[in-house]
This record gives sequence, structure tokens and C-alpha cells, in this order.
Amino acid sequence: MRAVVQRVLRAQVTVDGDLVGAIGAGLLIYLGVAPADAPEVARHLAERLAQLRVFPDSGGRMNRSLLDAGGEALVVSQFTLFADSRRGHRPAFTAAAGPERGRELCQLFGEELRRLGIARVSAGQFGAHMLVESVNDGPVTIVTTSSEAPWAADCG
Repeated sequence: MRAVVQRVLRAQVTVDGDLVGAIGAGLLIYLGVAPADAPEVARHLAERLAQLRVFPDSGGRMNRSLLDAGGEALVVSQFTLFADSRRGHRPAFTAAAGPERGRELCQLFGEELRRLGIARVSAGQFGAHMLVESVNDGPVTIVTTSSEAPWAADCG
């Protein structure tokens, strides 16, 4: 899995003019799924991001997690995170999981954030053309992949 994580003051997703997900202060998470990703990978990445210390403490240092800060999460599926643009001018997306697997693991990722204690978890609409609006805070943007984690070797 790959994620682009942005600390935001607020974010929202609309589809065909309808609001489908919105949060206040927290994390906007663009999430991509690879064909080999397993449920364990989604669970571990959700835990990692829920505990990622990117929120300021009383001294202004990034020392608090989403859980510590009581923040919210907006999860937006993003198969284009697996784009391969090494050849030509049109990216290939063959490294991204198919729609069924992508939907399954994106939903599991959001459920795991809730289980971990994130009170408000919203999501975009899988497979739809979405308009995402956000007010970045900092800005703080982190790019991560499940293969960076020490547990990745154990998660198939």
C-alpha cells in the first residue's frame, strides 16, 4: 500500500455536486492498494498512520499523533499512486490492485482507523470522479508505503 498523508484543518470530497465525506482538523489520506497487499498490511498501515506524530504539542513540535490530537481522517482511494510513468507520456497503472481488492482494503483501512479510536473517519466514493478540497496545515505532507515498515516482511 502507498499513502500520501496531509495534515489538514479541514477537507471534503464531493461527487457530482454531492458531499460524500468531510472532516475537520486531522489527516487527509490518499490511499493506493497493490495487488499483493493483504488485510494485515491495511491494518498495520492504519495503525502506523493513526500513531504518526505530525501534530504539534504545546511547544509547537510535531510530537502528537492523530489519536493524541483527537483528529479526524478522510480516506480517499487513489490507484494513481501506483502510476508507472517511466515510458512514454501516458502512465500505466498495472501495479495497482483491481477494483474489488482496492475497495475491500480501502474499506478495511477505514474500519481499522475507527477500531483504533479515531472518532470520525470519512471516505471518498470508491471508483468515482471525486473533487477533493482541503486546507493544508503547515503544510505537512508525508509519503509512506507499507514496504517501509519493519513488519512488512511478515505481511506477505
